[in-house]
Amino acid sequence: MLGYVTLGTNDIEKAAAFYDKICAEFGVGRMMEDENFIAWANPGGGCGIGLTKPFDGQPATVGNGVMIAFQAESKEQVDKVYKLAIELGATDEGEAGPRGDGSFYAGYFRDPDGHKCNVFVM
Repeated sequence: MLGYVTLGTNDIEKAAAFYDKICAEFGVGRMMEDENFIAWANPGGGCGIGLTKPFDGQPATVGNGVMIAFQAESKEQVDKVYKLAIELGATDEGEAGPRGDGSFYAGYFRDPDGHKCNVFVM
């Protein structure tokens, strides 16, 4: 369904260092880049993520109500990625743990640019 998600950034080097490590936890590396854009995805397909300096030249801003979610393979991977994100400078938006009836396990954080993210397993 989704091909990729692109997030704006005002500091592409800092944001790239963050997402290099987060994406590596899912076995995904950079697949495309230039001075204004970097994308991470599996060469064979699946949803990817991109970072870009806004094309219009205006500062990147956070979308209120927008969130990206990384699908993990286990609760242990949720815990690992959530902790890694915090260590890399993300801010906490909800520690990793069960949500709702317990079948949804997730950790929420904001990346260095303030974009809301989560890592989850169901």
